[in-house]
Amino acid sequence: MYFGKRFYGFASEAQMDPTIESEIFSAFEKTRLLVGDKKELQYSRCGRTDKGVSSVGQVIALLLRSSLKETDASNENSEEIVFKEQHEQEIDYVGVLNRVLPDDIRVLGWCPVPVGFSARFSCLSREYKYFFWRENLNFLAMEEAGKKFLGEHDFRNFCKMDAVNVHNYKRNITLFEICPSDVRYDGNQLLAFKIKGSAFLWHQVRCMVAVLLMIGQGLESPDVIDTLLDTEKTPRKPQYTMAPELPLVLHSCEFESIKFICSADAGLALRMHLANQCRNYQLQAAIFNDALLSCLPISSGQRSLKGTTKKKASHVPLMSRPTEPSYEERRLKLNSKTFGLSKSS
Repeated sequence: MYFGKRFYGFASEAQMDPTIESEIFSAFEKTRLLVGDKKELQYSRCGRTDKGVSSVGQVIALLLRSSLKETDASNENSEEIVFKEQHEQEIDYVGVLNRVLPDDIRVLGWCPVPVGFSARFSCLSREYKYFFWRENLNFLAMEEAGKKFLGEHDFRNFCKMDAVNVHNYKRNITLFEICPSDVRYDGNQLLAFKIKGSAFLWHQVRCMVAVLLMIGQGLESPDVIDTLLDTEKTPRKPQYTMAPELPLVLHSCEFESIKFICSADAGLALRMHLANQCRNYQLQAAIFNDALLSCLPISSGQRSLKGTTKKKASHVPLMSRPTEPSYEERRLKLNSKTFGLSKSS
């Protein structure tokens, strides 16, 4: 798990620091668990979350130092790789790593896997949560709209298109729910969209949420989802701003026959740490709330808070907005550039 606010995403390839991956590998080096470089380690990650995005269920896979005798790692049945009675003799990966990781990153568990396992390609499904405040949003309209995402659709109008590397924009969404929470502030309830699928496109969830929130505000009809999913009628994505990154959480990644392990001592330390982090954030919230209550009163001659807010720009319907180039137009442009290079060479 990690709280993504201060990180430039998960992957270290972005060449911006800090990243979650760079912090994790720093912890591996400090604890001397590595047995080679990334290529030798057969390293893989399930999700490449962007800057500011958090996770409570990210999964990575790699070869690490072990205190157990060598086993038949080629066996596809993970239950036969390491027996339950051997786990107590294994390195306490959770405890060892969490002692050196920063407060906003924690390892939750580990599991032995066969050679050839990939955290990315062996994943059966991924589930995201996106938190938002209830406010005056039309709950039923968003629920109706969200159900339209279920099943296999072409999501090119709900992502940041990468025409160089991605040529299939069909993705299968298996679950959409709006979940309430116990968190409230000033009479406002915190909710979450829960979205599950086999795989997701770049910025797909944040684009889906952006349109759902427009529908919740009454700015768009739920039927706009059908229009955007019909890529024959709507081959070009209307220009719109995707939802902010901070409320997005990679909640879980599903695998076949994977059971994560955490020692009793490491589990207790982990729970104490996370509870302490919750208390620290609640203390910060209490200070900001105290500052809000300490604000000078607004005199009768001054305008109210509502009166001082900038007037919002009038909403332009999605289907009346300028559009981005279609996939076919992007490919045509890329191919013409490639042809020009090969001709000049």
